[in-house]
Amino acid sequence: MLTIPQEMMPVILPFVALFSETVWDYAQILLLGAVLAPGKRTVSAALTVMGLKDDPQYQNYHRVLNRAQWCGLTASRILLGLLVATFVPADAPIV
Repeated sequence: MLTIPQEMMPVILPFVALFSETVWDYAQILLLGAVLAPGKRTVSAALTVMGLKDDPQYQNYHRVLNRAQWCGLTASRILLGLLVATFVPADAPIV
């Protein structure tokens, strides 16, 4: 597995509760790849930008999204919270 840069940990750690321990290793790579990938945010694009397009465990990354039990609604709430915390001043109303 790749080593995740410490600077990126605050971005991906809020999502750790969504995935089991075995799936989390794959999910981290997909999350970072989705952030870094230009154009469409596909599993293939995420793996390519992370340098893993020829990984022998390629199919396991696809399984993160279609077989692993995780909640997209919970993930979207986490993402919204991160975006608000980053871009909205503390005293500003959210409309």
